Amino acid sequence: MSDSNAPAHAADGMVGPHGSADDHGEDHGHDDHAHGSAALGPVDLRVWGYGALGVAMGLVVAIVMARAAGVLGA
Repeated sequence: MSDSNAPAHAADGMVGPHGSADDHGEDHGHDDHAHGSAALGPVDLRVWGYGALGVAMGLVVAIVMARAAGVLGA
């Protein structure tokens, strides 16, 4: 009979519950807190611009629908 609450690794049961001061997660190659992770790549301004344009167009549609429904004054 297997215990579904058993720790996945033997060392996990020795450090305490997740989030405690003893839970560092850096044993056996694990890095739960992303220490030493690589930096993010460059920002794609063209794609962010398309996203902003999409949000602006959605707001225009919402305003037109609100005016048509009489929620906003003419």
